[in-house]
Amino acid sequence: MDAPTPVPSDVPREVLEQFRSPFDDLYGLRITSASAEEVTAELDVDAKHLQPYGIVHGGVFASMIEATCSIGASFWAGVNGKGKGAMGLSNHTDFLRSGREGKLRCTATRVQSGGTLQLWQAEITDDDGAVLAHGKVRLMNVKDAKA
Repeated sequence: MDAPTPVPSDVPREVLEQFRSPFDDLYGLRITSASAEEVTAELDVDAKHLQPYGIVHGGVFASMIEATCSIGASFWAGVNGKGKGAMGLSNHTDFLRSGREGKLRCTATRVQSGGTLQLWQAEITDDDGAVLAHGKVRLMNVKDAKA
């Protein structure tokens, strides 16, 4: 990984809000910290997150991974003058264990970043710290975050 990018630990809420999606609110994702190196988020599991077998739907895991990686990549692009944001090109999520209730925690970290592309990885854990899913997201730096 490249040398860490110096970023203030207290990211203003208005800066974070420009990178969040209304979809995050729809399924209940809460960003708990964000920087150009790491993003953390939480989600309280309820009935709307479960598939017919009573376990967390895989789309919830993929969405958490996509959101946290995208927010971190957008911060990195903005801080390093590579653009105003980042857009996902691929999301590969592996489901390792099922979840049924409690709080999910997602931590995304930067793996590689450059002038055009970035790679981020994320891990989702449950209340006991068990890893339920992990994934990687490849993103492209964009000049206009609304592109």
